[in-house]
Amino acid sequence: MESEINNTSWLKIFQLLNESQKRFFAGQKSLELGHGGIKKVSELTGISEKTIQRGRKEIQDDNHTLEDYLNRIRKTGGGRKTQRDEQKLIDAIKEIVDQNTLGDPMNALRWTCKSTRNIVDELRKKGIKTSQRSVCRVLHDLEYSLQGNKKILSGEDHPDRDAQFKMINRTVKKFTKNGQPVISADTKKKEAIGNFENKGKTWAPKQTGRKVLDHDFQSLSSGMAVPYGVYDIKNNEGFVNVGQSADTAEFAVNSILRWWRYFGKKKYSTANSILICADGGGSNGSKNRAWKIFLQKMSNETGLSISICHYPPATSKWNKIEHKMFSFISLNWKGVPLENYETIIKLIKGTKTRTGLKVKAKLDKRSYEKGLIIPENFLDSLEIEFHKKYPLWNYTISPNQ
Repeated sequence: MESEINNTSWLKIFQLLNESQKRFFAGQKSLELGHGGIKKVSELTGISEKTIQRGRKEIQDDNHTLEDYLNRIRKTGGGRKTQRDEQKLIDAIKEIVDQNTLGDPMNALRWTCKSTRNIVDELRKKGIKTSQRSVCRVLHDLEYSLQGNKKILSGEDHPDRDAQFKMINRTVKKFTKNGQPVISADTKKKEAIGNFENKGKTWAPKQTGRKVLDHDFQSLSSGMAVPYGVYDIKNNEGFVNVGQSADTAEFAVNSILRWWRYFGKKKYSTANSILICADGGGSNGSKNRAWKIFLQKMSNETGLSISICHYPPATSKWNKIEHKMFSFISLNWKGVPLENYETIIKLIKGTKTRTGLKVKAKLDKRSYEKGLIIPENFLDSLEIEFHKKYPLWNYTISPNQ
């Protein structure tokens, strides 16, 4: 026995065998070695004990000959998938998870309530055999991820929440199909200008951490930065208008207008309409009268018909700009004190992602007046059409001159 174990000349032949032949050879050799043979052969060959055990069973199978097993190196379905089979698997997984995708209907944040095991079961019902590992790989490639619960909602969901999401989805597809621009717009959190702490850490030599003020009193700041962003969904490009004044409806519309003048007009030279997806509150809120007044001015100046789709209450986190642009800006300037406007502009412009996001930024030195009084009959001066479905959240403003 000892001499048989020490004699490893058979390993030279073993290296020349294919996958199934190695399995049979290792199984036979373990049988010859007797007790402890599986472990010893596994150590010598690097083949798992489970595979060697399978080889032994196949050798001892009275219902099949070795030729039955040797006709195929791997089991049916084993090995690398062809490009056609791989695409079929991807399309099938997309269909399953898209039917169960929750949250933003524009696929701004895609996540699924399906477990990989359940997805595998549904794929098998479609006649596609695969493993949980393969499903995981495809989901990661499709930029899905496991998501937990977050405390972001106050109270119950609006009863028309999901219906409005579907309405937004249909409108986005319509504009995209017709080659018209679709943008996501919102105001990012205001930032105090000064040597204040900015959460996050960056790599730096030891003992060289930046020292900042221990209190973020506004009296110590040299101003406030009001970043209003516009995200071009089709081109994965963004623009941030950094204001120095107040976050008003006029500022919000002027930020969108600046995007159109500097970037949008070049990208969409033949456009005659635009879709803006915005939150339901704040400077671009659905009940904000001034917002509609200044949108009318923008429509008159540009000649564009402007359609608005507001997100329902308590769903602003699904606005695409939040996690397609703002989140990456925050990551890019983490740990860096926002000492002046120049620093903010440069950090915003330096924001990039592996998916090709590009962000531009400009400083807006205009002063915006807060508390504008808009008369009750303000709608009389607007060329506005409220959509039949949820008119508070969906409407179109056209040029009136």
